[in-house]
Amino acid sequence: MIVIRRLIRDRVLQITGLLVVISLFIGRPKISDISFATLWSILAMMTVIQIFEHLHILDYWAYRLTSRANNTRQLTWWFIFLAIFASMFLSNDVTVLTLIPLYLRVAKKYQLPEILPVTLIGMAANFGSAFTPFGNTHNIFLMHQFQINLKEFFSWSIPLLACSFLVLVLLSLFLRNVPVPNVPTEHIHIQIRPTIFAVIVACVVFAGVIGIVPAWVGAVLAILLSVALDPKDMKDVDYAVVLTFAGFFVIVSVVGQIPWVTHFIASLENSEDSVYLSGVLTSQVISNVPSTVLLARFTGYVEALFYGSNIGGVGTLVGSMANLLVFKQYLVYGSRPHARFFVGFTVFNLVALVILGCAGYWLTVR
Repeated sequence: MIVIRRLIRDRVLQITGLLVVISLFIGRPKISDISFATLWSILAMMTVIQIFEHLHILDYWAYRLTSRANNTRQLTWWFIFLAIFASMFLSNDVTVLTLIPLYLRVAKKYQLPEILPVTLIGMAANFGSAFTPFGNTHNIFLMHQFQINLKEFFSWSIPLLACSFLVLVLLSLFLRNVPVPNVPTEHIHIQIRPTIFAVIVACVVFAGVIGIVPAWVGAVLAILLSVALDPKDMKDVDYAVVLTFAGFFVIVSVVGQIPWVTHFIASLENSEDSVYLSGVLTSQVISNVPSTVLLARFTGYVEALFYGSNIGGVGTLVGSMANLLVFKQYLVYGSRPHARFFVGFTVFNLVALVILGCAGYWLTVR
């Protein structure tokens, strides 16, 4: 019942479900348009993420690094580094949900800056998740949809991460630097054997994403390990993401059967730069995940779509789901006026979008 209630309350799933129902009055989706390998991989990743949350791996490192900071810039950079690294494996959403509340609790206690550090941590989570094939769901989709090999993927993601890092460095110069009192480390016990098993299962899941083993193998192993550690954890797995993606496939399948729609979108996807710009701009309105699924059906310019969808994660509040989660966490834990945070978050994100957008355009058409 808990799982069902969460599914019912998920706003993104609600909107997707409504669009699916409307689409069924227009046409019938094709089974061949549904990427079951992608759905298996997403289910596997959501389960692995829950396992790592159960083992408190990210919490442990967050508290260890926080205790070493001497000033606000150093504290923010510890969080940025951890956000980049953690989101490569645990997704930007989980990274944001873990690190933002922790930073804001420390900031509130010691009267530290909030708006820019929280914005930078959210950006770092988006940037880090774009680096790996399994860091976010639309990268998983692209890997399965276009059979991208690892060498090709990292030839795109390494330059993007380098440019993203420079953006973070530039924006961090605006941080007000003040001393930070010694932050005590919270004791968190790491269970070695379960952690080793979790890493092994995660490697199998990653192998499924890149096509070495069937995607369902990783999902089954992840579920078995989660049940073995604590069966109650399975109720906390984000099934809404899996169902939302399934809904995206249905909607795109139906939309792809409407002649004038396909003609219009296809006319926008006839070059690398147009695909890139479409990815960036549509992400600002409908978020980068549905934008990727929609545009992937009408283009073969995969590199341009990769850059457009991942860079499109910065910018507006709906650019990525992680942005919405950053704002939601600030509403709960932040102490500054919400409107002020929204303005600051949006301004810094738009600055990052302009800089990174130009860099991405050059990487796309070079």
